[in-house]
Amino acid sequence: MTSTAERVSGPAPAGPDTRRDGPGRGRGRGRGRDRDRGRPVGAGPSGAGSTGGPGGGRRSLTASRAPLFLLAPAAILLLALVVYPLVRLLVISFQDYGLRAIFTGQAGFAGLTNYTNVLTDASFWPVILRTVLVTGAMVVGTIGIGMAVSQLLTRLGVVMRTVVSVVLVLAWAMPNVASSLVWQWLFQPFYGVLNWMITQLGVFGDHTQDNWASTPGQSLAIVLSLVIWQAVPFVALTLYAAQSQIAPEYYEAGALDGASAWAMYRAITLPALVPTLLLVTILSVIWDFNVFNQIWLLTKGGPEDTTLTLGIWTFVKSFVSNAYGQGAAIAVISTLILGALTSYYIRRLVRSGEDDL
Repeated sequence: MTSTAERVSGPAPAGPDTRRDGPGRGRGRGRGRDRDRGRPVGAGPSGAGSTGGPGGGRRSLTASRAPLFLLAPAAILLLALVVYPLVRLLVISFQDYGLRAIFTGQAGFAGLTNYTNVLTDASFWPVILRTVLVTGAMVVGTIGIGMAVSQLLTRLGVVMRTVVSVVLVLAWAMPNVASSLVWQWLFQPFYGVLNWMITQLGVFGDHTQDNWASTPGQSLAIVLSLVIWQAVPFVALTLYAAQSQIAPEYYEAGALDGASAWAMYRAITLPALVPTLLLVTILSVIWDFNVFNQIWLLTKGGPEDTTLTLGIWTFVKSFVSNAYGQGAAIAVISTLILGALTSYYIRRLVRSGEDDL
């Protein structure tokens, strides 16, 4: 029989069934609920994240296009300043482009006439040979002096190294036209500083009236000295930066083995500088092959065509003879020759980069 209290309040609530569910079972269900609560929203049974949804696809597409947006300004500049002028130059080289074409805006098709006239010109092969020799002399002088200055920087103290580096940067930062005018003043007859200094020595006699630009050998010497003086700072500082990254332990080991300074430079420094040397050599060939301002301001290609390079010849054909089609043809040939000269070094540079990877 049930009591009156039981009939009114109903059956008592059942407590936890500890006989079927032990302590382990209860905790297991709790951990399962915790895992369910910690699962990211939108994740399926396999645990996949939200990248499979429509929002994740848009984000991945935007991320893949981000490099294109970053490269777009540089690509536009290259197209406007490099690709288009080259294409336009190639088109003009096949046209009869002269003064009439400038005023009328119309130029007839000339085919290979411009290239034939350039290749059969008596000055073509001498100019080619002279350009290669002058470029080689500039590059050898620049790399040789640059390596020496780089080695000197490693031997100087902090104060002197800072002073020399600042002087190199100032010499490198000087514009080509300004430095060419300063060089012209140094070698000027009557009041040139160099002529005055040579005369003051009293060993070589009176050289006050010497005109360096009127003699083939001397005119070539002042052009080479100017270009090398302008290019050495970049090469020296670049090589010094690469040389300062060599671990000093190698030199300590060489000193313990009794190796001389020249032996350590040849066995340790030079192999480490090979990639940097290839880079500065390629850049020096490109820059020295296209030298124009220094030669034109100092000698204008003379005397006796001693300094008449492809760059000067292109300018003379285009703007002195008004044969713009032939000038464009010379420029195209110069580009092909320059590509052939630098292709070997570019392959070596690419291979060295792949080996480092």
